[in-house]
Amino acid sequence: MRKTAFFLYGIVAYVFFFVVFLYAIGFVGNLVVPKSLDTGAAGALGAALAIDAVLLTLFAVQHSGMARPAFKRWWTRIIPEPIERSTYVLVASAVLALIFALWRPLPGIVWHVVNPVGVVVLWALFALGWTIVLLATFMIGHANLFGLEQVWFNLVGRMRGPDRFRTPALYRIVRHPIMLGFFIAFWATPVMTVGHLLFAVATTGYILLAVLQLEERDLIAHFGDAYREYRSRVPAFIPFTGRRARVGVTAPVSAPRARAKEDSVV
Repeated sequence: MRKTAFFLYGIVAYVFFFVVFLYAIGFVGNLVVPKSLDTGAAGALGAALAIDAVLLTLFAVQHSGMARPAFKRWWTRIIPEPIERSTYVLVASAVLALIFALWRPLPGIVWHVVNPVGVVVLWALFALGWTIVLLATFMIGHANLFGLEQVWFNLVGRMRGPDRFRTPALYRIVRHPIMLGFFIAFWATPVMTVGHLLFAVATTGYILLAVLQLEERDLIAHFGDAYREYRSRVPAFIPFTGRRARVGVTAPVSAPRARAKEDSVV
């Protein structure tokens, strides 16, 4: 009964995440959804900036804090290990939903592309960014990343194997394709408002700090010289800017993120 409850909990957490993920596309792109980056009542400028800043800070603290190995060691004394990842996904998704609900738009225009070709190119890049995000999660183990594998293995009584150090597909070109996808999706817009710019700058800065200073520190601690070698030859975000990868060499950021640090897409 307990294993079944854990499995159902993991399914619910995943479904909630996926709904929030789909909403995020509409939220950032001002598409379909009732509340987006640039819709709703703005209110006073100072209040809107303060609210948005608090929301972004809350997400950064939760997203990185709960992913730290030290926190997880403490956290699993309270939350059973099979649902630890699902709980992380659930909380992160809830914080994102809170951002969507409480975000205050800042409507001033930074740029507005009217050229039809430019508009098409920017929307194509927007779609490409989100596509990269989703595809990259499957390359490193989508079910593991979002807690489904953990609750399934617990349900059927299987043990998870050790992390494997490998670089599938896009991970041979950049170390963090999920984050690259977010960069593209957040910045590719025909209409850049002040609020959208705040969101893009804050999330970009957070990603750079969290990935390069926190996540990679954890990956080095977990994989040692193998990850150092990988980092020395494969660029973090911009393809083909590092040393030429040696044919046949495999490295990581698949299992690492699903387990050692867990590069969540939420």
